[in-house]
Amino acid sequence: MRVHTGEKPYECKECNKCFSWRGDLKKHMRVHTGEKPYQCKECNKCFTMKGDLKRHMGVHTGEKPYECKECNKCFPDKCYLKTHMRVHTGEKPYQCKECIKYFTWKGDLKTHMRVHTGEKPYQCKECNKCFTRKAVLKKHMRVHTGEKPYECKKCNKCFSWKGNLKTHMRVHTGEKPYECKECNKCFTQQGAVKKHMRVHTGEKPYQCKECNKCFTMKGVLKRHMGVHTGEKPYECKECNKCFTQKGHLKSHMRVHTGEQPYQCKVCDKCFINTSNQKKHMRVHTGEKPYQCKVCEKCFTEKGHLKSHMRVHTGEKPYQCKECNKCFTEKGYLKSHMRVHTGEKPYQCNECNKRFTWKGDLKTHMRVHTGEKPYQCKECNKCFTRK
Repeated sequence: MRVHTGEKPYECKECNKCFSWRGDLKKHMRVHTGEKPYQCKECNKCFTMKGDLKRHMGVHTGEKPYECKECNKCFPDKCYLKTHMRVHTGEKPYQCKECIKYFTWKGDLKTHMRVHTGEKPYQCKECNKCFTRKAVLKKHMRVHTGEKPYECKKCNKCFSWKGNLKTHMRVHTGEKPYECKECNKCFTQQGAVKKHMRVHTGEKPYQCKECNKCFTMKGVLKRHMGVHTGEKPYECKECNKCFTQKGHLKSHMRVHTGEQPYQCKVCDKCFINTSNQKKHMRVHTGEKPYQCKVCEKCFTEKGHLKSHMRVHTGEKPYQCKECNKCFTEKGYLKSHMRVHTGEKPYQCNECNKRFTWKGDLKTHMRVHTGEKPYQCKECNKCFTRK
């Protein structure tokens, strides 16, 4: 009758939980006493209940008598089959009382509750970082062990996480499943689309605390900080020149190796980086994307526009430390310094005479070639210099 009345006369003195039958209370007490009276004869593992032992025996016998009629998957216990059926029915009987989210399995609900409670019961013994799930801790441990169990079958590169291998495989397949809805550009990673969207929205969520300059990406902010700290952690082993970014060091190394992997498809000229190749292409296309807002003159490179703007502003940021003369460009200052140092880097191959400036050498060469490019329109007499 207790089934109908709901009466539970047997109470646990440890936790006050109530039961309808004495036998159920007896079994429950093993939770508190730790008693496990049912032992497996194969591996000596012990269990609190006979049913648990029975299910465990399937590990040794391999017996799985309960078959799913939908997918033919077999299970050692009827309750496992019942739980599995939710995969097909879509049933989610476990509801979170905080956010009303539903779950297929009780364990998933338990794990989810940690989102609300903030509980992180699994702690890394190496760095004390805590996690909500044991599986996440297990993956995290690879940071310390260096374990990379997922190997690419194409190039043998190894990864710590399965997801990273999956993303890497797109390098070989060329798959770009994530598309920008604004410009239809495609990406291999969802995170890359999110970052790319800032090009359209203009969002710059990362701000420098030193100068308040904002950036679209965290990595760019990190590199920018080198401007304030002066830190250049990447050093060239050939010439000891230091760089703020690893990529800049990699490009610089080509100065020493002579490698020029980027080739122009029009004239076959090669370059050490894609930036130089892109700039060079404007020679063929005639493109001049940088326009002066004052006089509307256009330039192929941003740096050229920046230098040109000094014509309008009168700014001369490069000053000679010897005579305080100022210049609009660094290159002009460098050339000017030869007045003080006496350096003459340009030598005539005919008579070994040396010159301070390249233009002077060019003019001098006409002594040897006899070239007189400047002609008087009145009497047709020609001259070597204008």
